[in-house]
Amino acid sequence: FSPGLLVVAGSFAAFRLLNRGLERLVPPPPSARRNRWKWRNIWTSLAHSALPDTHNLSPCRFYLHPELSNDLVGAHPPGAHSLVAVSVGYFLEDFVDMLCNQKLHQSWELLFHHSVVIICFGIAVLVHQYIGFALVALLVEINSIFLHLRQILLMANLVHTTCYRLNSLINLGTYVVFRIATLAWMTRWLFLNRQNVPPATYAVGTVGMAIMTPMNIILFYRLLRSDFFK
Repeated sequence: FSPGLLVVAGSFAAFRLLNRGLERLVPPPPSARRNRWKWRNIWTSLAHSALPDTHNLSPCRFYLHPELSNDLVGAHPPGAHSLVAVSVGYFLEDFVDMLCNQKLHQSWELLFHHSVVIICFGIAVLVHQYIGFALVALLVEINSIFLHLRQILLMANLVHTTCYRLNSLINLGTYVVFRIATLAWMTRWLFLNRQNVPPATYAVGTVGMAIMTPMNIILFYRLLRSDFFK
């Protein structure tokens, strides 16, 4: 039994409670009241992406712990294991939330995405290895802040505002840096270190990258077309 599972369970419960209480904390505007669960879901996702001392500080962790750059398998700084476990709990909560409140044909892409993340991060939590690799993957969540803000502004009917336009520009910039470039670096690292990774784990990582990379490129094209090509 891994103590990390307790952190996962606690994180799941905490995000579930947050989701239930968010409508009181952030009441939905009239334009979002027809889809209240989605309003709560996006704010919960934003809370995960913007957690202090987690994803926002991931770049600092690599600066303060340079050994991470050389060993993404065994090395990890204090608290990193719990950080990854907290994220597993969030992705499980979001998976359950979408499964219960959204039709499958509307959410299958995100459910598929979450399944891959839960499996990959779950392995890291259980075996206490690849935590550094998971931290690199969490850099993606820096862009998620602006991605979720975009959805909130859309639901609040604030598309034709300076705030939305500015967020769109930052969103695309951070998307290229923290999603596409990060995934490309992770794929390269897997290829160069295939001899240091067990075959089963290497297969899971390779399949995960093969799924995530096209999904993120397609989403980038959709964002570009929606916010700048129309």
